[in-house]
Amino acid sequence: MYNSNQLPIEYATPEQQRPMKRQHTARYYAHRVRESLTTRVSKVICTIFLGLLLIVGIIAFILWLSLRPHRPRFHIHAFSVPGLAQETGFENAEITFNATARNANHNIGIYYGSMDGTVYYRDQRIGSITGLLQPFYQDPKNTTIVMGSFKGATLTVNNQRWTEFLNDRKRGTVVFRLEITAAIRFKIRAWYSKRHRMHATCDVDVGPDGLILPISKDRRCPVYFT
Repeated sequence: MYNSNQLPIEYATPEQQRPMKRQHTARYYAHRVRESLTTRVSKVICTIFLGLLLIVGIIAFILWLSLRPHRPRFHIHAFSVPGLAQETGFENAEITFNATARNANHNIGIYYGSMDGTVYYRDQRIGSITGLLQPFYQDPKNTTIVMGSFKGATLTVNNQRWTEFLNDRKRGTVVFRLEITAAIRFKIRAWYSKRHRMHATCDVDVGPDGLILPISKDRRCPVYFT
């Protein structure tokens, strides 16, 4: 039975139960446009920044390659132990050498501190010279002659060591090692590098006559820093 006090109930159809599509305002679309423009501008700025960073990195790498200092190049040209050819050579023991130091850099000069020389036989020092060359500046693409003589107080050779020299001479080859050391600095325009302790080590093969063998003549000497 219908009760007049009850409100009538209407049931929505499936079409009416669907959510209503919200209509966006002009302000909403303007905000979306501003966000899109901001994102695009940010992307463009990031792209430009990364591109400039890449270009600067490439330029810096090229400059580093062109201005990177190269180590001096040392070559041994002459080395002799005249007394080695005589059984009584110990009495007149002497070692002379002639080498060159080459600055192969195109735009970089090298300052050398006092240059010292040491000669070794079987890894034992037998002679040394302090102040082989006084401090000097070497221009780019320039070669300096380095020569010296170990004798008297600069050469320490006892009878046992000389006997070993003679035994090696009988075998045909006596091997010495010449080491040249100096504190150096590189000069790039108005900039100076820190000091490096340079070591040039030249292994020299000497024949029975006490003269450098062809295998060692003009040999390039390894250079390292400490």
